[in-house]
Amino acid sequence: MKNLFWVFRYLKKHIQGIVLYFLFNLLAIVFSLVSLTMLIPFLSLIFGKTQPVHIKPAFHLSSSGLIELFNYYLTQVIDAYGKSYAIGVICLVVIVAILLKNLFTYAATFISTPIRNGILMDIRRDLFNHVIALPIGYFSEEKKADILSRMTNDVQEIEVSIISFLESAFRDPFTVLIYFFTLLVLSPQLTLFLVVLLPLAGLIIGRISKSLKRHSNAGQERLSNLLSIMDETITGLRILKAFNAERQQQLRFQQENHQLFRIKNRINWRRDLASPLSEFLGVVVLCVVLFFGGRLALSSPPVVSADVFIAYIAIFSQIINPLKSFSTTSYNIQKGRASAERIQQILSAPIYVTEKPNALPIDRFEHAIEFRNVSFRYRDQWVLQQVSLKIEKGKTIAIVGASGAGKSTLVDLIPRFHDVTEGEILIDGINIKEYRLYDLRKLMGIVTQEPILFNDTIANNIALGANREVTPEEIVAAARVANAHTFIMQKEQGYETNVGDRGIKLSGGEKQRITIARAVLKNPPILILDEATSSLDTESERLVQEAIQRLMKNRTSIIVAHRLSTIQHADEIYVLSNGRVVEHGSHEELMALNGTYRRLIRMQQISIPAS
Repeated sequence: MKNLFWVFRYLKKHIQGIVLYFLFNLLAIVFSLVSLTMLIPFLSLIFGKTQPVHIKPAFHLSSSGLIELFNYYLTQVIDAYGKSYAIGVICLVVIVAILLKNLFTYAATFISTPIRNGILMDIRRDLFNHVIALPIGYFSEEKKADILSRMTNDVQEIEVSIISFLESAFRDPFTVLIYFFTLLVLSPQLTLFLVVLLPLAGLIIGRISKSLKRHSNAGQERLSNLLSIMDETITGLRILKAFNAERQQQLRFQQENHQLFRIKNRINWRRDLASPLSEFLGVVVLCVVLFFGGRLALSSPPVVSADVFIAYIAIFSQIINPLKSFSTTSYNIQKGRASAERIQQILSAPIYVTEKPNALPIDRFEHAIEFRNVSFRYRDQWVLQQVSLKIEKGKTIAIVGASGAGKSTLVDLIPRFHDVTEGEILIDGINIKEYRLYDLRKLMGIVTQEPILFNDTIANNIALGANREVTPEEIVAAARVANAHTFIMQKEQGYETNVGDRGIKLSGGEKQRITIARAVLKNPPILILDEATSSLDTESERLVQEAIQRLMKNRTSIIVAHRLSTIQHADEIYVLSNGRVVEHGSHEELMALNGTYRRLIRMQQISIPAS
C-alpha cells in the first residue's frame, strides 16, 4: 500500500464529506440491524414462545438481556392491545427501519459522488499542471501516447479500483464489525466458528489476487503502445499510403492488439473470480454454522433458541455481501496499484527548470544577452561545449551549422526550456536563473520551423500568449504585418475560421505566417527564429521572409538558419560544429576565412558575390 499513499493525500480536502459518509453508512447499518433483529420477537410471538415480562429488567449486553428488555415493552403492548396489534407494531418498526436504512444509504452515496469525482478532478489537474511544467527534454524520452494513456486510462482505472476501494474501506469493515459484534452477543459459541473460518477464506482470496497487479501493469503498457501506433498512423497516413505500408502498420497494430486481448482476458478472469469465489466461501462458512448451530439448537437443553438461531443466520447472511464487496475491491486494487504507479512516475518526474522563491522581476531588455562558457548535455551526451557569445540589443545574429550541431538547443536555453549544465547565460548582466520565468519568457517571441497551431480559430491562435485583452483591430494589424491578412480574408469565415487539428486546414506557409502574426501581437523585444522558413516552398518563403523582415525591425533577433541565403545581412554569424563555436563574424569576414562557413555556403550552391 506504500505506493498508494500519494492517492490518500487527495482525501484531505474532503474530510467533512468523509465523516458524513461514514456517519450515514453507520446509521444505515444500525437500522438494517434493527430490522433483522425484529425476527426474534416476531417468531417468538407467532409460535407462542413469548414469555410475558411485567417487571422491567435491568439492562445488560447479551442476547438474553436485550430480548428480555424488548419483551417487557412488547408485553406492555400485548396487554393493552393484543397480539395482532403487537405483530403490526413489529412490522411497522421493520418498515421504518428499512426506510431509514435506505435513506441513509442513499445519503452516503450522494455524499460520496462529489468526493469521488473531486479526487479524480484533482489528480487530472495535478497531472496536467505537472506535464506542462516538465522540461521539454522529458518528452524526447517518453512517448506522447503513453503520457496520454496515463492521463486518461490510468486515471479512469484509479476511479474503478482505488476510489471504489476507499469507499468500501469506509463502509464494509464497519458493517462486518457491527454485524459480527451482534452475532457475538447472540451466540458466542457459533461466532467462534466465524473467527476461525472467515480469515481462512480471506487468505485464499488474497493469494489469488496477488498476480493482478503484474498483469494490469503489462496491460496498461500494451494499451499505451496501441495508442502510440494509432497516433503515428493518423499523423503519417500520407506516407503509409505513398509507400503502400498500410498492411505493415495493420500487422503491427494487430500484434499489439492481440497481446492486449490476451492480457485483458487474464486480468478479467482473475478479477471476475472474486465475486463467485467469495460467495462460495461465504456459503461454505454459512453451511458450517448451520450444521453446528442446528445441533446446538436441537440439543437438550438447547444451547441457543430456535428464534435466536434463525435471527443469527439472517444477520450472518448480511455479512456475506460486504465481505464479497471487500474481496472484489481487494482484487481491483491490485489493478489500480499498477495505474497508480504509472501516474506517480509522471508526478514524481523532476522539474529541473524552476524559479527561485525570491526571483527578480524583469520587464525590459536594455543591453545584451551573454553566453559565458555554456555547456549542456542530455543525459550523458554533450550537445554544447564551452559556448561563449554576446548578443547586443538591437543586433541581428545568426546561428548556423550542420544538422545536429546544437543550434536549436542553444536558442532553447535563452527562454530556459532547458537549463545549462555548466556556465551561465546573462541578460543585462544578471544570470537568467535569477529572473521570474514568466517575466523572462514575456521578453521573447519565438517562431519555430514547425508552426504550432491549436484546434481553434485563426483569431485565437494569433492572440495566444498576448496575456491581455486583445481587440480585433490589433489582431488584424498583426496579421497584416505577417502577410497573413489577405489569405485569411479569403477564408469563408475569415478570422473565425477554425484551423483544425495542428492547423491541418492551412498550408505550411499560411500556418507559419499565423505564428509570425502571433509573435507580432506579443511585440517582444527579443525575437528567436528557429529555421522559420526551411520547410517552405519558394513563394511561401518569400512571403514569410517579408513578414520576418518587418517583425525584426527594432528588435534583437536570433536566427537559426538552414538556408544560409537568409542570414547574409546579419550583424554577426556564429558557426557551430559538434556543439562548439568554431567561427564567428560577419558574412564577408567568414567568407574570407575560407573555413566551415564558406564550405556550408558552397554545399548549398549559393552564388558568392565578388568582393
